[in-house]
Amino acid sequence: MQSGKLHFASALTPDGWRDNVSITLGTGGMITLVEPGAKAPATAKGIAVPAMPNLHSHAHQRLMVGLAERAGPGADSFWTWREVMYGFALKLGPDDLRAVAAQLYVEMLKAGFSTVGEFQYLHHQPDGTPYANRAELSLCCSAASDISGIGLTLLPTLYNYGGFGGQAARAGQRRFLNGADGFLTICEALRQTVVARPLQRLGISPHSLRAVTLELLQTVLEGIEPQAPVHIHVAEQTKEVDDCFTWSAQRPVDYLLDRFDVSSRWCLIHATHMTAAETEALAGTGAVAGLCPTTEANLGDGIFPATDYLKVGGAFGIGSDSHISVSPAEDLRMLEYSQRLRDRTRNALADGPGLSTGRSLYLRALKGGAQALAQPVGAIAPGYRADITVLDADCDALMGRAGDAALDTWIFSGGNPCVKDVFVAGRKVISDRHHAHEDQIARDFRSALERLSA
Repeated sequence: MQSGKLHFASALTPDGWRDNVSITLGTGGMITLVEPGAKAPATAKGIAVPAMPNLHSHAHQRLMVGLAERAGPGADSFWTWREVMYGFALKLGPDDLRAVAAQLYVEMLKAGFSTVGEFQYLHHQPDGTPYANRAELSLCCSAASDISGIGLTLLPTLYNYGGFGGQAARAGQRRFLNGADGFLTICEALRQTVVARPLQRLGISPHSLRAVTLELLQTVLEGIEPQAPVHIHVAEQTKEVDDCFTWSAQRPVDYLLDRFDVSSRWCLIHATHMTAAETEALAGTGAVAGLCPTTEANLGDGIFPATDYLKVGGAFGIGSDSHISVSPAEDLRMLEYSQRLRDRTRNALADGPGLSTGRSLYLRALKGGAQALAQPVGAIAPGYRADITVLDADCDALMGRAGDAALDTWIFSGGNPCVKDVFVAGRKVISDRHHAHEDQIARDFRSALERLSA
């Protein structure tokens, strides 16, 4: 984290695009002043935009990217993919997870993300026995944040059951399981860690309504900070919706909203399958819909009702989830394209006639992601942390582009190669597409892959 000043030839501010922008940094890399029209050499040559929060990550799933794209003997689905994922999840040790997470976090930074929400449900040893420090594996993600320089909101996962109504967990889920006391012990250990790390925050992630009971979740909510973020998977798959209705005579989003004070501290991950009434009700709570469009497409989840949700004022952010793709541009592109394909239209999510679709999507995802992660990011403005992505105005895709045209081109065409530099809390962690420690991080990652393969 830095104090001092940053200067950019062009920057996207809350007042729109401005030229020759000088940014004054205070304690902890927080922005204290933004001055357009300043004359000074550029800190980084290019187009500065607020860096994107990544609100949903399962770091361990980075191991299996590309390894579940082979057809099985019958019809493939999310549920058959889940069995493959469990096989990978049962292998990792602490050193492996630390190496995998550090590699992933560098990849996120290079793509233009500056902070991540780690929905972390690996807790115990491969046989299900707790580590001496029950927070051991979540602490590996904290260490990976330190190594990479990315901001982090730790979201340890509450998971104790295998199906709606408190069904027994399966063998493949044994590393995930905690009752209220064990889970709150993890939270307390992480709270002590986070308090000493300015870039880190702490929330929780009840995995899903399948994995908790009403009583268990209520007990845990009473045991944590009253404003801590709460993230939960909900209504991702039609089978999940059908099973929830069979059990409770309610759909998952209805069930959740009826029984909990869902508010702006909550983030409902996916929420893919909602009725019109659920869509409007979720938007009215102020909660964030955590959308992971490339993962949702890869798993065949379905299409989120984004056009209807935004019409009633719903908030959303984006996450890379299973990391089949780590790219804010690609996730926003996929979100927009899914609406176009369903409705056979164009520029479905632009905020009005004549407005840039890319900018509309980007600003909404910045705001929702920052809210969901309880991180002071998402704008180049006083009171925000100086998390900034710099796009390369000289790269092939962006040559001759400026302002909204550059943002649209990055999102809908250029993708990750457009990202040149990234600042977190005013410190340049990606410089000319390079991380200072990426070679060692890559070696550690490769060693982990070799260990796991052996």
